Amino acid sequence: MNTKSDRREFIKKTAVFAGSLSVAGNSVLAMSNKRDNIQNTLPKWKGFNLLDFFYPTSSRSRRSTEEDFKWMSDWGFDFVRIPMAYPAYLDIDRNKDITPEEVYNVKEEAVERVDQLVFLAHKYNLHVSINLHRAPGYCINAGFHEPYNLWKDEAAQQAFYWHWKMWADRYKNISRDKISFDLLNEPAMIEDMNNQHSDKTMVPGELYAKIVEKAANAIWKQNPEHLVIADGNQVGSKVIPEITHLPIAQSCRGYYPHIISHYKAPWAMKDITNLPPLKYPGQVGDQYLHREMLENFYEPWIKLAQSGTGVHCGECGCYIETPHEIFLAWFGDVVDILTSNGIGFALWNFRGNFGILDSKRKDVDYEDWHGHKLDRKLLDLIVKV
Repeated sequence: MNTKSDRREFIKKTAVFAGSLSVAGNSVLAMSNKRDNIQNTLPKWKGFNLLDFFYPTSSRSRRSTEEDFKWMSDWGFDFVRIPMAYPAYLDIDRNKDITPEEVYNVKEEAVERVDQLVFLAHKYNLHVSINLHRAPGYCINAGFHEPYNLWKDEAAQQAFYWHWKMWADRYKNISRDKISFDLLNEPAMIEDMNNQHSDKTMVPGELYAKIVEKAANAIWKQNPEHLVIADGNQVGSKVIPEITHLPIAQSCRGYYPHIISHYKAPWAMKDITNLPPLKYPGQVGDQYLHREMLENFYEPWIKLAQSGTGVHCGECGCYIETPHEIFLAWFGDVVDILTSNGIGFALWNFRGNFGILDSKRKDVDYEDWHGHKLDRKLLDLIVKV
């Protein structure tokens, strides 16, 4: 599917889902507010992050193909998350810094390509989670000049709500069983947004809760049944107690401890030249890494799911410099802890350095898969949990 007529037909046909909204949506919403339910109120989705709109300049991104969606479905996956940098779907002059006024200049051709991803995912029975990885005034990554600060400036917050209103309205007739809205990737207070190694701390809980609730309300005004997800505080690692009274799910991360998941990742570590050798389980530097520490880390998220708030792990995985066998041993524990407690996950990513296809790891015996290099051991691990 690659024509505008197909895209328009998709948007037109989304209305057929409207009849199921009140039944499916209300039942999920009721579950989200039921505090004595010991089961996760979100499905145990398993899938991948797709990076088609990850970079502010979308031309840098690798485009997903229909084959990608078919393979995911054939392997038994049911979820894709689309982390987007909002400039990737704007009509702006990329040779100069963006202005506050320009954050509203949506390019229809670009958002139609998002429609195409949503269409293909639904064609192969995959739930789609739309996420702003870079929102007006905030991103966990450097690499783009923001005209203001989401945590400090009202203009940035209003733009944030506006973008979510646009996406919620665009997909207003699609059932929450098929689409969700993941508000903001990995919130944190960052001292210098132009420095990828700048210190990151928790956003004040009341401030984060205020912005989450207003963004959710902007979405619910388009469709009160829309499913809203908020990433955990402090780069997705901490439960957000300030919003548990709201019917909003929360998203954790599968990157703990960072010494394993981002070993020698240049954007994540200030010094990649003096790192200790990895072991799992085993002593690494001044800490002993083992399953119990992972269980302790995820305990608050498991309790949150048991309390009636939906929980999903929106990102997880490991950079290519971690030895493959150590990665698999550690990651096997991570996904087992999550899934045995009813929490699904999305690998970062499908094709690329963290993925199951074309990861460019140097210590993997790849299987040829239709011209791609498949990490069969990783695939088998995440299929079976």
